[in-house]
Amino acid sequence: RSGRRLQRYNEGIRLVVGCVPYRITNNASTSTSTSSSSSSSSSVEDLEVLLISSQKSPKLMFPKGGWELDEDIELAASRETLEEAGVVGSIGGKLGEWTFKSKSQEKFHRGSMFSLLVTEELDHWPEKIQRRRVWMGVNEAWEACSDEWMKEALDSFVKRFT
Repeated sequence: RSGRRLQRYNEGIRLVVGCVPYRITNNASTSTSTSSSSSSSSSVEDLEVLLISSQKSPKLMFPKGGWELDEDIELAASRETLEEAGVVGSIGGKLGEWTFKSKSQEKFHRGSMFSLLVTEELDHWPEKIQRRRVWMGVNEAWEACSDEWMKEALDSFVKRFT
């Protein structure tokens, strides 16, 4: 999908949605038993999150984009993550909502972020040519993430595992 004709706005503020895509690596465990995706069975050390490059710069961020009128919020977050990062998975709970200035710093956006347990990485996806994706540990991701509000979303995500 492209264009902003079907985008949601609230009092002039563009509504965007995205995900903190993650996988459980079980680095701290040598067990061969089936791992659970619940936060009670995994620690932060067992997690990697996926960041993507911006379309116009090398800065790293979580996938996010416009929430369209014909979608519910979870579907929009999953769609944006597929389009930008080329991953699909199980969407989790809402991590929070943040208001931030757009790239141009002229307009405000309100972003809602969700966790997404990645179940598949695609070889081909809509924005593959424009973006690179990078898996990294939570602490490294916090340092690499360029937007303060996305760091706060990552903090909210981490709290679910501590």
